[in-house]
Amino acid sequence: MTHRITRRRLLERSLRGVVAGAGLSVGLPYLEIFLNANGDALAATGAPLPRRFGTWFYGCGMNPHRWNPSEEGAGFALTPELMPIEKVRPHVSVLSGFSVLLAGETNHVHRTGVIGTLTGGAPTTTTENDGPTVDVLISDAIGGTTRFRSLEMAAHGLPKDSFSRRSESAINPAEPTALSLYLRVFGPGFTDPNAGEFTPDPRVLLRKSVLSLVAEDRARVEKQLGQADRARLDEYFTALRQLERQLELQLSAPPPLEACRVPEQPGEIPISQDVDHVVRNHEAMARVLALALACDQTRVFNVVFSAGASGLHTAGSPDTHHTLTHEEAKDPALGYQPKATQFVMRSMEAWASFVEILASVREGDGTLLDQTVVLCHSETSDANSHSVSGLPIMLAGTAGGRIRNGIHVRGAGETTARVGLTLQQVMGLPVAKWGFKANETSRPISEILV
Repeated sequence: MTHRITRRRLLERSLRGVVAGAGLSVGLPYLEIFLNANGDALAATGAPLPRRFGTWFYGCGMNPHRWNPSEEGAGFALTPELMPIEKVRPHVSVLSGFSVLLAGETNHVHRTGVIGTLTGGAPTTTTENDGPTVDVLISDAIGGTTRFRSLEMAAHGLPKDSFSRRSESAINPAEPTALSLYLRVFGPGFTDPNAGEFTPDPRVLLRKSVLSLVAEDRARVEKQLGQADRARLDEYFTALRQLERQLELQLSAPPPLEACRVPEQPGEIPISQDVDHVVRNHEAMARVLALALACDQTRVFNVVFSAGASGLHTAGSPDTHHTLTHEEAKDPALGYQPKATQFVMRSMEAWASFVEILASVREGDGTLLDQTVVLCHSETSDANSHSVSGLPIMLAGTAGGRIRNGIHVRGAGETTARVGLTLQQVMGLPVAKWGFKANETSRPISEILV
């Protein structure tokens, strides 16, 4: 007699066992039996593999004449400062010449470029945002079904250096080490989607009930507050509602996922802005993040490799990347600052490594990177002049086949809000225009769209 092996039976028979009288379960990979015939959707529900969005930031820009390609379209020649991305070139598109348009606003150095790119326009002050950053808008749309709406990382070890924010008073702090990221994602509270057995954590039940009780007191508290405090309380309860939805997810068994496996716990890496330490911490973080995405713990992430006004330095040197951009003389033969430029090269190498790690994780009939789009950017072009014109921008991944890779698009001074608008539309947000004041646009970058 033959017995049909259903998915449920496969899980029951393969994931349970007894060793020395003790029960155990073993997580399976997401086998072809769980996918449709094309390998790009779940067989049980027909749902496509999830799309992910991320940002990757590094400080102090580049040397425009050494970074900007001269040819547009596919087949462009890599410039000296883009040579580190050669190994991942098929996965990356380069966007040069896009700017945060000031239109009379002050260039708040090391702030305007990054906040302007992420919010769609030049910030009017050093203490306020003119709207949520693009990652928050996207996480509002796609982050509600995962344990974490987004994950933030600071490879240089400073949690405060996060650019992900709903407002200036609602900033998402970053994890400073690979170990802290690992413990947050894969420590207590993590449920292996391939384990086959599920028992809700009673601590989650308790936290959810406590949040419900707190929410019931909102009306009473609001009556005693002024307008500013009511606005802050609204932000607080918005965050609580989001947290409660995340907790509800933890009370249900997650579906199995092909690429999910729990990584080994990383070791301690010193918190330091020594560039060698930052590179090591960044690579370890990237590997943890890749599996957090594969295990569908989040679909949105933000990585800071180095801060604006980058404090990266080499071992034993008091000179930081930022100070060198202002104090190092240009080599007359080279035409640039060689010591400062070494940090640009290390940043580009780290970016290429990040892309390579996402592309190494198999998922369905492709890779994790195929279902992801990552925005790489900096807060300035030429750091010596703090310019926010012609900012260095790259995109990696196709977001499920919606973006073309391997091309160069020249922005010719147009607003970076076109990048943010394009990414929101690619991620499925129903937005026809984005940005504010001089940066408002209704023009996505059609050259990179499939």
